[in-house]
This record gives sequence, structure tokens and C-alpha cells, in this order.
Amino acid sequence: MTGPLGDPRAFLSGLFDRAVAVADPMRALAAFLPEKPPGRLVVVGAGKASARMAEAVEAAWGPCEGLVITRYGYARPCRGIEIVEAAHPVPDAAGLAVTARMLALLKTLGEDDFVLALISGGASALLVQPAEGLTLADKQAVNAALLASGAPIDRMNTVRKHLSRVKGGQLAAAAFPARMLTLMISDVPGDDPAFIGSGPTVGDASTPADALAILARYAVPVPQAVRAVLSGPTGVVPPGDPRLSRVENVIVAAPRQSLDAAADLARSAGCSVRLLGDAIEGEARDVAVAQAEEARAIRRTLTPGDAPVLLLSGGELTVTRRGDGIGGPNAEFCLALALALDGAAGIHALACDTDGVDGAAEVAGAVIGPSTLARVRAAGIDAAEALARNDAHSVFAAIGAQVVTGPTLTNVNDFRAILILPPA
Repeated sequence: MTGPLGDPRAFLSGLFDRAVAVADPMRALAAFLPEKPPGRLVVVGAGKASARMAEAVEAAWGPCEGLVITRYGYARPCRGIEIVEAAHPVPDAAGLAVTARMLALLKTLGEDDFVLALISGGASALLVQPAEGLTLADKQAVNAALLASGAPIDRMNTVRKHLSRVKGGQLAAAAFPARMLTLMISDVPGDDPAFIGSGPTVGDASTPADALAILARYAVPVPQAVRAVLSGPTGVVPPGDPRLSRVENVIVAAPRQSLDAAADLARSAGCSVRLLGDAIEGEARDVAVAQAEEARAIRRTLTPGDAPVLLLSGGELTVTRRGDGIGGPNAEFCLALALALDGAAGIHALACDTDGVDGAAEVAGAVIGPSTLARVRAAGIDAAEALARNDAHSVFAAIGAQVVTGPTLTNVNDFRAILILPPA
């Protein structure tokens, strides 16, 4: 089905591409860099966008001393800053080794030195230094269990902070008394710096008891060593600690900017745009049902000649693992949305993660339209059964409806767009 916007899939993909481009560190970061400081300058960083951020820094400042950790496949060429790849979303030995090197580097600095920290989503898994009494295997078990629990990102990161020697302000504490500027790309609802990458340069007022309560609330199975660590004080640095007195944290890109850019592009094409929010959380399948109802209600009000309506939203949805399938929150949202719409005419949608990775799959997300369920049935697949097994990616792979971008080198979380066309 086509209309004044052309092919709906191409139109929605163009909006997603625009949202990603606006958050590219090569475009967004330079405006937040001061003049290159005199004396010793060290650049450190972690996250799926961190290597691209380092590349942007060197484009402005020239070669720099430094060490940055990014996800496998996300490295960028830098002239001075060393880029090391490690595992995400579950940490590995490479992340453990390079994080130890980073902490050792920071501890060589004095009060006349300057640290530029580059933090983006993904830093929670890439910055790995277990609290005393824990092993890498303990951290891997907790991370995997948290990811399957359906817990929101802020609660997951609260637990991660208390099991770490680098998160929750501890990276900044390692650099004290050097001066530090942290530039962040936000992938968390609400853009709270304390939860971007588990806030390695931001103080945190939570307690080990809070972390234990989260584990209990989401029935997260954890090794006994984890409970032992959380039974006493941890290294999380509280707000107001003197070791944070020389740190400035600045967000350089966030989900709202990307949604606004996509909205502007859609309006220029003749759409009426409704922004549902840039910080939506919840179970992907539940949010999909609610947005399907809203889309259906809007479609009933449209008459021939009306402007198409675009619903835009961002944030971070969650998936509680119920089966053994392959499906991240964006693919699960799309499959649940298709089931809820049940072939409703004139409604098309796209949901993708702006980092190009939906869950643990090397796929950004998926697109759907009125014919999606019929194509799924024709492929011999039961869509409802696949959703029950969290197997949305397999469904969309079978019908050629995946969105595959490869590494986007940025990360401002989920992008969801529902296009509602008027009757012909």
C-alpha cells in the first residue's frame, strides 16, 4: 500500500535513519568540547558509542593519550587513543582486563591533569571490575539474570553499581584529584546521568539494601557471593563526596533530540505528528497493545484527504524471558503490535534500537504493516506462539521484515514510529 508518502517501509526507515544521524557523535560532540587543556590530558571511555566519541574528540583536538572500551565490532580508527573491544551485554575477560588497565592509568594522575571521560549506553557491561569477593563469573551470572528478568534499566543499573569497583562514581574517584569532564550520550529514560552506563562518574545515594530489594522484586537468582557483598557497605560513591568535587557531567545527545528530528522530517512530508514520550518504559508486548489501541482509534477518525498521522515514542522497553526464542524488545513490540492490530488497514510501524542491536541480536528491529500476519501465516509460523516464546526475531527474519543496520556508533535508545494513513 502506498500513498503520498510513498512506500511506508521506506518512509519509516528514513525517519529512523534521521534519528540515528542526529545522535552521531561526529555531529553532536564537538560543540561540547572546551579548548584543549594544557598539560597532561587523558581520554577514557566506555560504551557502544564511545569509540565514535573518541574519534570525534581527535577530530577536534588531534591525537590524545587514552583508553576506550567499546562493543565487539564498534571500534573506530584513532591516532592516539587506544580502542579495545569487549563483550556486551554480558561482560567478558577482555572487558575485565582493559577496565583494570583504565583504573591503573587514572591513578597515575595528579591535580594538574585533565580527564575527558566518554560514556554511552553499554558501559555497564563493558566496564568490568567486580567488587571484592566477586568473580567475573558472578558478574556474568547476575547480568544475564537481570537481562531476562524484565527489570527496568535504572533498577538493573542500581544492582550493577553495588557489585562493581568502577560504577556509581568510582571511575571518577579513581581519577581524583585530576579534573574531569564527562560527556555522555543518554540511552536511559529521563536522561539521568547517574544511570547512563551505571554512572561511573556520578555519585549515587542508593544502598546495598536497595540492590537486594530489586533482586527480590524481580526474582533474580544470584550466587551466594553476591548476597554476601550486598550484606555490607559497597564502594558506590555518595553524592557530595569530595572525590566528585572536580567532575562535570554533560549530556551531548539524548532520545528527545532524535525524536524531534524525525518529527520535523515527517511534518515536512505532510504528516501530523504526535509525540507519545521519549521515556516510555514497560513490557514491550503491553506497550504494543496500548499503542495499537491508540492507532486504531485515530484511524477511525480519519477521512479521505486527511493528513497521515505519525505516533513517535522512545524510551526503553523490557522483555521478561518466558521462552527460548530470539527476540529483543523492539522486535517483540512489533510482533505484539501486529497481533493487536490484526491486519488493520492503513497502519504501518517500525521499532528499532538506535545502536543497531535489539537485545542480543545483531538486528536493529523490525517493520510491520497490514499484511504482516498474513505473510507470517504463509511462512507456516504461528505468530502468537512465537511471541509466547520470545522468538520475534525469527518471525521477522522469515518474512524479510528485519531492519539491519550494523553498528550505528551511537545509542539514544529505542525509536518507535507508527504511521496511520487515511482511507484512500
